[in-house]
Amino acid sequence: MKLTIAIFCFTVLSIFASPAQENKSTMSFYQFKSKSLAGKDISMKEYAGKVVLVVNTASNCGFTHQYEGLEKLYKKYSGSGLVILGFPCNQFGNQEPGSAEEISKFCTIKYNVDFPMFLKIDVNGENADPIYKYLKVELPGTAGNEINWNFTKFLLDRRGMPVKRYDSKVEPEEITRDIEKLLASK
Repeated sequence: MKLTIAIFCFTVLSIFASPAQENKSTMSFYQFKSKSLAGKDISMKEYAGKVVLVVNTASNCGFTHQYEGLEKLYKKYSGSGLVILGFPCNQFGNQEPGSAEEISKFCTIKYNVDFPMFLKIDVNGENADPIYKYLKVELPGTAGNEINWNFTKFLLDRRGMPVKRYDSKVEPEEITRDIEKLLASK
């Protein structure tokens, strides 16, 4: 009887676990697209072969100063294959209320941001952008799948596979070693 129950439990767990595992392995960062701040459709395939750092950003946040560190990383490593993708988000304390034009001006004038920036998106909830839905499943945070605040970062390898998630409090300079390791892997 115990063996029968154990087999039944194993079978049920296998049935419920399989779709999630299957879904995880068949998804790819490169299948997504988003719109640049200028409104142009950008396929994530454009970043194939690069190490990618995806960041949800905001202009009026206690972590906004991280734009400076992100831009320094981009300038230092873009020639070696790093790309940083900024996704403005207004879900945390209304800290990114501006239009695409206002966000672009702010990033350019205040921080000389040269890395690709995209239109404002949601990162949590039913309207979360598909890129963030994917990243949160692949790399859950300490509080589950939700993004806790602005400037959460996701690092992806050259194959587009999510490798590591960083909390907002982690400054861009603190992930230099992880970026260098991925850049060294061809």
